[in-house]
Amino acid sequence: MSVNRRLSSSLEMTSTRAPPSRRGSELRMTDRRGSGYSSAGFSSRRPSIDPSRLVPMDKTTHVGGTDNFNVVFIGAGNIMFGSDEGPWNHSFRFEHKLGLRLKVVAIVDPAIERANAVLKQKRDSFVVSAYQNTRVFKTLDDFVKNMTPKERPRAVVVGSPPMFRGTLQPGRDVEMQIMKHFPGVAMFIEKPVATGPKSEIDEGFTIARHISDSNSICSVGYMLRYLKAVQKMKQIIEENGLVVMATIARYAAAYEAITKPDWWDKSRSAGPIIEQGTHFCDLSRYFGGEVDISSVIAHSLEWDEEAGHLSKMGIDESKIAPENRIPRVTSATWKYDSGAVGSLMHVATLQGRNYSCELEIHADGYSLKLVNPYVQPILYVRRPGDDHEQAYTFPDDDPFFSEISNWIDIIEDIEEDPEAAQILSTYEDACRTYEFTWAIREASERSRATKLAARRSATSVVEEVLAEEENEA
Repeated sequence: MSVNRRLSSSLEMTSTRAPPSRRGSELRMTDRRGSGYSSAGFSSRRPSIDPSRLVPMDKTTHVGGTDNFNVVFIGAGNIMFGSDEGPWNHSFRFEHKLGLRLKVVAIVDPAIERANAVLKQKRDSFVVSAYQNTRVFKTLDDFVKNMTPKERPRAVVVGSPPMFRGTLQPGRDVEMQIMKHFPGVAMFIEKPVATGPKSEIDEGFTIARHISDSNSICSVGYMLRYLKAVQKMKQIIEENGLVVMATIARYAAAYEAITKPDWWDKSRSAGPIIEQGTHFCDLSRYFGGEVDISSVIAHSLEWDEEAGHLSKMGIDESKIAPENRIPRVTSATWKYDSGAVGSLMHVATLQGRNYSCELEIHADGYSLKLVNPYVQPILYVRRPGDDHEQAYTFPDDDPFFSEISNWIDIIEDIEEDPEAAQILSTYEDACRTYEFTWAIREASERSRATKLAARRSATSVVEEVLAEEENEA
């Protein structure tokens, strides 16, 4: 049966209030909004944000004040300074949020030449004041040894590759080193929290406990939680007292545009579910609740199967060991602790540049379908008493800015409505998403191993029969 869609007026972002007043950091950590702490202890899940409060960069005013806001950037790659591959660019959002107050005191990256190149570009632009005195260091220890009292950071942004963080291992323990040198400093950490072996997952939860104990305001970069469309979905669920019954996620990547060799190598990136599909695994958890990890079932289409050939790969896959080549398709299902059911289909099949992604949430009488969240999100809502879908659009939404803006507002103790700013993805919550993605990968690998074992067994039986027939002859 065909589905008729009715387009509603766009849900515009209309908040243009004057910048709120700000005070110092005299509040106790447990009193700070959205810090992830309460009198009941650490909370791994944050409430939603009224979508009308998520104001785009061009309609907001930077946080006022005369004091400098010192920031250290760890990593000088695309996520921190942008690229043609996508909209990510944390430095750009910091510049708009903090204005002249922003002082990037250090860029930490072992690739010194790359760090100096992006620093030169910034100094040649209109944001020169934020980078005029920035220094480049190979390691965090080098910065600490050479730091002056005036350069002590208020916040540290970690955008280094996940293979080099999220553990307790020396050289891959940047979170622990930050807390050691700067107790209580605010941290923003990119997702996923790590891409190491499964055996190190527990180390991530240990880091989460240390972050809780350190009273650090920490946010992890699952920016899709900050989409206005996602918060509109949360609003509909909460206002109508709905219980989620099913989540259905579909993620189709445009593989032709992915030319980074590490992405195609499971030993480097941990595979597309952990490195890329993690966003939709996280959104599934955000709506469905905690996952019964033991219930996860998955299957994959691998590179060496008949249907697994890709014709327009931008890298030479022959340089990657066969056992480390990524699956082309991964399909997974699971149960939530609530009893609800979830599913994910991740495919690396599209050519060109644009991805095709959708997330459906089903509850009694309701269907919420999020389409194209990375480019121009549209939310289709079907309600009781109406077989038509109402469509909501969200022009100019920027979840990358919203996650940074909310995090800074919490650091600054902005005097506003307590519901205005929330951290929607804590480190502990992000560790649970990481654990979930690993469960999907492992389930698909078990399924493949079972299939290969059955095939070998069948081949062995045939060979034995043929051998017997040959002997009888």
